[in-house]
Amino acid sequence: MNEMSDLKNRLANLSAEQRAQLMRKLAARQDAPQVAEDRSALPLSFSQQRLWFLDQLEPGAANYNISRAYRISGPLDIGALRRSLNEIIRRHESLRTTFAMRGDVPAQVISPEVNLEIPILEIKDETALQTLIRMEVNRPFDLEKGPLIRAHIMHLWNQEHVLLVNQHHIISDGWSLGIFIKELNTLYATFVKDEVSPLTEIGLHYADFSAWQQRQQGAVLEKQLHYWKEKLSGSPVLELPADRPRPPFQSYRGALHFSIIPPALTNELKLFAQRQQATLFMLLMAVFQVLIYRYSSQEDFTVGSPIAGRNHPELEGVIGLFVNTLVLRADLSGSPSFREVLERVRRTSLEAFTHQELPFEKLVETLLPQRDMSRNPLFQIMFALQNTPPARLNLTGVEIEPIPIFSDTRSSIYRCPSRKTPTTWNAPSATTLICSTATPSNAWQDTLKPSCGVPPTIRTNVSRFSRCFLSGNAICY
Repeated sequence: MNEMSDLKNRLANLSAEQRAQLMRKLAARQDAPQVAEDRSALPLSFSQQRLWFLDQLEPGAANYNISRAYRISGPLDIGALRRSLNEIIRRHESLRTTFAMRGDVPAQVISPEVNLEIPILEIKDETALQTLIRMEVNRPFDLEKGPLIRAHIMHLWNQEHVLLVNQHHIISDGWSLGIFIKELNTLYATFVKDEVSPLTEIGLHYADFSAWQQRQQGAVLEKQLHYWKEKLSGSPVLELPADRPRPPFQSYRGALHFSIIPPALTNELKLFAQRQQATLFMLLMAVFQVLIYRYSSQEDFTVGSPIAGRNHPELEGVIGLFVNTLVLRADLSGSPSFREVLERVRRTSLEAFTHQELPFEKLVETLLPQRDMSRNPLFQIMFALQNTPPARLNLTGVEIEPIPIFSDTRSSIYRCPSRKTPTTWNAPSATTLICSTATPSNAWQDTLKPSCGVPPTIRTNVSRFSRCFLSGNAICY
């Protein structure tokens, strides 16, 4: 009894972030993915099924391309770079995967070998460079023919090059880009010295995960599905004020707007969150919900939020589409104070993290069998906090600068990702929040452009904002 009481006390004393981390670890102890015994007909994961379906609806679209470009200055070893890129493709089955029908269902087809052609293009000036990058970023992939990864080396002048890598989202995600860059750094440093790769072979591949995921449609997923059906029952569609009529189909055309929250305010926000037994994500989500309430006057709406979807350590080094989306229901009823809103967000977030195993696509399939092509399913806005620095390309002997890429398409309706980035790489405790808002250019761009970041009051006085309450569609103090 004493041991049980001690355990309860220890659990009660955990912070919200520690409790969420414990829940993720407990989830990871469930049946772990194993190497698939039958690899003759590998099924698609739930996430892949959705992207494959969207590609069938709109073939030739580039809405789900993931692109990165880097300016490289110095003596680039092009042979070592080509060898490194192809070695990564050899290591990861997902980068050698295409998709074909097997009977009535799509299946993954993994090529035993793919030798990616990486052309060197001579570029005469910056205008030509930007034109070529834009063309390549918006060039679609053929999911059946592949390959679903492309790379170009562009030679500008003397020892100035640009590396452009483009992948389809169906074989990769944000976490995977970090794996790709880290392995590229390691392999290039090895191959410029003509040495053997130090990377260990991958035991579990993405196709093994997708086969395992399809086998998990049992009691665990049914229990989680019951929670989400109950949580989202009757949730209304968010109606944001629009500059123009909503088009009958999503165009995916959009624009990005940026805002900076300086280190002093970021640290103040973190301290306030800790005092409320909440995380920075929960605090910013609460602020975001108040902001949407201010624009829409709705007390009840849903917000999408991406999670890594890698609850098992075996998957942390695998390239593939693991990202999942949680649907968090906002409750701003009863003229709550901001602290009450934060507490509601905290409870909802912890519950959602506990039930994160259910793929978003399975939830959509159950709750929305009939799709409205003018709207995103289940939520119209998305919020994300990327709290780890992005992997930096660091090739031996050259200087590298990332090139911002602004695609003509955006794959979500309205999203506000905040990235917590060290102001210097030597002082990771000094952090700046970089907020970027993606808005559709054909409906809400003018209305929502000022909403990126946090409300003006919280920028100058966190304590005062924390005492506000909601009344009508106003924020009162």
